[in-house]
Amino acid sequence: MNIVAILVSAGVAFIVGFLLHGPLGGKTWMRLANIRPTGNEKFSDMVPQMIWNYIANVITAFVMSGVLWMAFSTEAMGELVWYKGPIVAFWMWLGFHITATSMDVIWMKRSWKLWAYDGFSALLSLMAMGAVLTAW
Repeated sequence: MNIVAILVSAGVAFIVGFLLHGPLGGKTWMRLANIRPTGNEKFSDMVPQMIWNYIANVITAFVMSGVLWMAFSTEAMGELVWYKGPIVAFWMWLGFHITATSMDVIWMKRSWKLWAYDGFSALLSLMAMGAVLTAW
């Protein structure tokens, strides 16, 4: 496992999540999450959550790196090329993320639209992570 690739892919996933919950899709996400900004929010107040978010991304990238290593150590996956990382990430997303988070919608009555938006964000983040890990 390449620690630098893991740390970089975690950063790339963080940036994708930031863009989709900030400049590119923040207004949509806040509307779906029923978040009303007061105007008093400070960047410094978000630093602890951002650190924990990055740590979670590092753990995800570490696990994905292990899965990719195992998958590509067999002849079934063929040659290690960058575009196969996002394919593996898609299947991990579908099999683990979507199924696990669907319980919030099924049992906790979370908004389907918010779940779909967050799921889409997770998909893009995981696919970016997979691309970086396999391209490195």
